[in-house]
Amino acid sequence: MPGGPDDPSGWPEWQSFVNRHGFLSWLDVEVDHLADGRAVMVLEQNDDFENPVDSEGHDPVHGGIVATLIDSSSAFALRTMLENPSGAYLTTTDLNVSYLRPATGDLRAEAEVLRVGGSTGVTDVTVVGADGEAAVGRTTYRLFRNGLDE
Repeated sequence: MPGGPDDPSGWPEWQSFVNRHGFLSWLDVEVDHLADGRAVMVLEQNDDFENPVDSEGHDPVHGGIVATLIDSSSAFALRTMLENPSGAYLTTTDLNVSYLRPATGDLRAEAEVLRVGGSTGVTDVTVVGADGEAAVGRTTYRLFRNGLDE
C-alpha cells in the first residue's frame, strides 16, 4: 500500500500532502498506486461533484473535477521520479484535457510519466468512470527539484 512501510514510491508523505491540501482533501481523493513514474488516483462517486442534469443513474461529474484528477495524478507520478519528492516544488505549465464521454460513478485517473528532465516533466493521463474512458490528458510541469531556491 502506498505510504506504508514498504512504499516503493520513496514518497511516504503523499497522504499528509493530500490532507494538508484543502482542495484535494475536500475531494477525498485516494492514491491507489504510486511508483516508478506512475500514479493512480481514485475518486469515489459523490453527488456534490455532479452536474445536475437529472439523468437516470448518476449525473456526470463536473469537468473541472476531471481536470483536477488529471493535473494532480500527473504531479504525483512526477514526484516518484524525483530524488527528493517532498522537497521539490512542481507547477503546471500546460494542462490539456480531452473529454471523451460523461464521467460518471467512481473515477480512476492513471498517470504515466513520458519524460522527466532537469526542469520539465510531461505526463499522459487516462480517466475512467462507470461508463468507460471519460477523458484523456497531457500535462507539462516545471520542476523545482531543490525547492524554490533554484
